[in-house]
Amino acid sequence: MTKQLRVGIIGAGGIAGLHAEAYSQIPDAARVTAVSDIDLPAAEAMSGKLGATPYEDYHAMLAVEVDAVDAVDAVDICLPHHLHADAVVAAARAGKHILCEKPLCTTPDEAAVVRRAVAEAGVTLMCAHNQLFLPAVAAAKELIAAGELGDIYEVRTNDAFRTGMTAESAGWRARTATAGGGELIDTGYHPSYLLLHLAGGQPTQVTAMLANHRLDFLEAEDSAQVLVRFDNGVIGNIATSWAYQPPSDTERFSVFGSKGSLRGGGEWLRLETIDGGSRARRFPAVDTFSAEIAHFVRCVGTGERPPHTEIEGSVVLEVIMAAYRSADSGEVVGLSGLGV
Repeated sequence: MTKQLRVGIIGAGGIAGLHAEAYSQIPDAARVTAVSDIDLPAAEAMSGKLGATPYEDYHAMLAVEVDAVDAVDAVDICLPHHLHADAVVAAARAGKHILCEKPLCTTPDEAAVVRRAVAEAGVTLMCAHNQLFLPAVAAAKELIAAGELGDIYEVRTNDAFRTGMTAESAGWRARTATAGGGELIDTGYHPSYLLLHLAGGQPTQVTAMLANHRLDFLEAEDSAQVLVRFDNGVIGNIATSWAYQPPSDTERFSVFGSKGSLRGGGEWLRLETIDGGSRARRFPAVDTFSAEIAHFVRCVGTGERPPHTEIEGSVVLEVIMAAYRSADSGEVVGLSGLGV
């Protein structure tokens, strides 16, 4: 990259603070020049820390002339779920590269509009799937690609914790119209994209059971179990919840194949083979948000394809929406594919 990437953060709540901190760690490569939020004091507070210009309307931020001090080359979208699609489309049409927090959007129709807008603009969109940057995930992907497990039979992913969310603090997450669903499209989005990443192939069938065990202020589920069949023969299982605290030794993912199996967390990985061999690795802790954002900046600068673009983000959303349909109908839902 020959110049510093100028970034505008859209949405100054919660997760945006982690993103802002990540940009501050790579000052030679990127700088936040603008922050937008409909809560202008929130935008002003974050901008003051970053030396950026605050905006109440991100459309005004996108319209700034390219040679202005607060112009942006890329945007980082940290809005509530139901606002993602409009912001992505507006940024793409303004010619800005895009990092979008999960989920990409909340409906398949929105995803189609997003894919079209990004393709027409020729900009880079990277889905902010930070768990792909866990060192154990990268190592597991390498072992699978190297054939260490042989033919892959099954992949399981897990992300569960007992949330402290209350009816007062839930805000837009409590409503299906603004969240797009319940826990599955929120925290459950992580094990969903991780499953697709490790399983390879394309999902063809989905079945799911949802529950609300504890958080009765939510309009939707606080827990989900999802099964996914892939066109390469892999069967996937997602377990995710806000209702309970799993045992401390619960792995984040497991992969089972004809030659052996592996289990992994964020910083550990264990491989066991059918001939009785085993080996384990531990990795240094990694700030996945910093790794993710540094990778986004590099992709924009070099033209490298991000690990998950609007295409993979759409597939993850398709699986989640199919899971909701399956839970409603009690049937296995077939996926027709995105046609992209």
